[in-house]
Amino acid sequence: MTDDIPKRAFAPVVDRRTRVLILGSLPGDRSLGAGEYYAHPSNAFWWLMGEVLGDPGLLGAPYSMQLSRLLDRGIGLWDVIGSGRRTGSLDSAIRDASPRDVPGFAASLPQLQAIAFNGGLAARHGRRQVGYPASLQFIDLPSSSAAHAGIPRTGKLAAWREIYNFLG
Repeated sequence: MTDDIPKRAFAPVVDRRTRVLILGSLPGDRSLGAGEYYAHPSNAFWWLMGEVLGDPGLLGAPYSMQLSRLLDRGIGLWDVIGSGRRTGSLDSAIRDASPRDVPGFAASLPQLQAIAFNGGLAARHGRRQVGYPASLQFIDLPSSSAAHAGIPRTGKLAAWREIYNFLG
């Protein structure tokens, strides 16, 4: 994918049971090519969620099953950027970002208790949009991307476990 064509994020994966909304920035090239959230094999997202949920089979499950298992536990996925230009997949290369209506979307989820930001860029964009409503908790997570290698997977997992506190 080249940077002269805007890259567009995916539709949300949520339902009426969503209690935790995990917001990324903008899908990387591998995810866009596959049409799946967190499709790059070196991205730790599915491993992290499997560990958080006590579901180690989540990592190797078919994508539709992965999404179903997240929804069954009250977890939704979306991105703070609707489209942008980027060479490659690094968040630092995103330009001409078009933000999504995160506050309006969050308000449409009746059971929502927390928004978890997958990485620093998602947190900066998301917090700027949402502000600090008393009705929601915010969780800043280290990026699940392998490009964020300063923290090992086990260190990331310690932070990601906070999501569990909001699940039924």
